[in-house]
Amino acid sequence: MEQENTLQSAMSGDIQAFQKLFAGFQNQLKSYLYRLLTDRDDVDDVTHDTFIKAFANISTFHQDASLKTWVFRIATNLAYDHLRKRKRWQTDAQDRAADLAISSEEIRQVFWMVHGASPAGAYEMKEHIDYCFTCISKTLPIENQVALILKNIYDFQVTEICLILEKTEGVIKHLLNDARNTLTDVFEHRCALINKNGVCHQCSHLNEIFNPKQNQQEELMKLELVKASKKYNREQLFELREVLVKAIDPLHAVGTDIHAEMMKCLRTAIGEKSDFFEERPGKAE
Repeated sequence: MEQENTLQSAMSGDIQAFQKLFAGFQNQLKSYLYRLLTDRDDVDDVTHDTFIKAFANISTFHQDASLKTWVFRIATNLAYDHLRKRKRWQTDAQDRAADLAISSEEIRQVFWMVHGASPAGAYEMKEHIDYCFTCISKTLPIENQVALILKNIYDFQVTEICLILEKTEGVIKHLLNDARNTLTDVFEHRCALINKNGVCHQCSHLNEIFNPKQNQQEELMKLELVKASKKYNREQLFELREVLVKAIDPLHAVGTDIHAEMMKCLRTAIGEKSDFFEERPGKAE
């Protein structure tokens, strides 16, 4: 009853009531936007614009879905506008970022500085798997990526995703199936944690760098994904990956800051960001 009264107040133009409702799902909204935009400043901007646009158009909210779903629709459209001129990522984007970091002492120093000084600069393999999921999902067409993340990571129903993407149920199910099959195939052939023929050893390699005294095999065996890799099929392994990703908020984790720097490096390596160091504090003018 209180929630309904707050909603009615918000729809009558009470911005404090709207802000109270918005705050109830803001963290999840920002986490979702980060998986699409991969830049914390962009997330803050789009979240702010979403709040302004949603409140300005609250009279058009007809309650055919939850307020949360309606706001996510606005945020998704704003994210689309932000991403429209950008190309889809290639599956070697992380490799290109690693090559850039290896070739730049300055970039490596930034990683070490954040790792040593930031309270969110720790390195954990499970968080890097989440980071990797974000990177690989960026190789999908945007609608496939949105549908998969909303359904499998944030537990939206297909009917709600239909409203967010303005697509029929049949189209949404096709997007989900295609996205799942594509990512399952990419991870099977790329991830060395689940396939000995996988080409990517970043999780283990970075763990050796940032946690040199840690028992590598012991750390690996803490991951259900690794323990199950010899007995589960690729679809089951993908489900385990999703369970791990769902449990991590990329904006509020022990390695948030170091992965944000890695993401800046990646976006520089693929040409989305012109200068990795342009936002460095204390940079000479």
